[in-house]
Amino acid sequence: MNIGEMKRRLLRDTEKLKSPSRYLNAGYPRYNTLFGRDSLISAWQMLEIDPSIARGTLQTLAKYQGKAVNPKAEEEPGKILHEYRFTIEEQAELPHWDFPYYGSVDSTPLFIILAGKYFERTGDTGFLSDIWDNIVAAFGWIREYGDKDADNYVEYERLNPSGLFHQGWRDGVQDHLRIKPPVAIVEVQGYVFAAYKSLIFVAKNLGKANVSKEASARAVILKKKFNEDFWMEKEKYFALALDGEKRQRDVVTSNPGHLLFAGIVARKKIEPLISRLFQPDLWTLYGIRTHSAEDPDFDPYSYHMGSVWPCDNWIIYKGLQSLGFDLCADQIKEALVRAYIALGKIPEFYTVVNNRIIDLSQMEDALANPLQAWSSAGLLEMIWEN
Repeated sequence: MNIGEMKRRLLRDTEKLKSPSRYLNAGYPRYNTLFGRDSLISAWQMLEIDPSIARGTLQTLAKYQGKAVNPKAEEEPGKILHEYRFTIEEQAELPHWDFPYYGSVDSTPLFIILAGKYFERTGDTGFLSDIWDNIVAAFGWIREYGDKDADNYVEYERLNPSGLFHQGWRDGVQDHLRIKPPVAIVEVQGYVFAAYKSLIFVAKNLGKANVSKEASARAVILKKKFNEDFWMEKEKYFALALDGEKRQRDVVTSNPGHLLFAGIVARKKIEPLISRLFQPDLWTLYGIRTHSAEDPDFDPYSYHMGSVWPCDNWIIYKGLQSLGFDLCADQIKEALVRAYIALGKIPEFYTVVNNRIIDLSQMEDALANPLQAWSSAGLLEMIWEN
């Protein structure tokens, strides 16, 4: 299959997921609805191809932004939703949740990040002015509700006992990551730092000096503290999280790769981090695993504990590009192209065992969605200029 044909197929896939409001539904046939994290990341991936998707995503998520404290929905003022099932039938599948459901720790900083990237791409001052109050409210959530103990880290702990236990991108209703809450997950601290930088950029352009000054001060404190508290000196790598007692969850995962685009990593720690991502316990011919093969919890067939996620790899790829590690970025792109050719598609996730790729969307008890927005849009963005 040539690159031109791959582009055509991926464009068709993303078009299939496009809603009337221009945001991309998370996937098909499952998750064919609005997800905060998924829709924001896929809009970022499509920004150079179709910036109207980012505008539609921001506009829709601003409409449903949290207004009050509602534990059943995990809603808080300024928070961006995790998921909205619009029909009564779909909502009945999760009877213990209120919708929109807000159990996501990263949708809110990602909202600010996408707003900044959209503004940088389009210069659309009018639209950014329209959603400025929503951006400020999201900043308020980070300060007040995301960081309840005022330690400069954004943490999560579910408000609804039947809600998601883990609320980062490797989410789930059970404690599969084995971290006692409140959880300061590693990549979210990077997202928050990047959100501060986006806020500074937008605020300066809109003449909001006070907000820019506050975000700048918080960014300086966060970067210094983060590089001290999360760094595992023995591994020369960042821990997955700090738990509720501020102890490191000292396991090697792909999550710290998300820090590269954010700019939070101290200069002397960048190369060790990148080198670790490409060691054999994480790196495969088809991309980086979520979890080290050397860890006792590793399971290549699991949802989040050793499978390969294209969206995860795309965020790492963007960070490598932003720092000038183009050869490493190309390795990831080639790995995902190799996966697409092998499977004839790029599903939600897959696994690699003995250098052989296995399509988990084809298995009898399949967990993987065959079509997922941030997989298709991510690979499309990677090959768009080819």
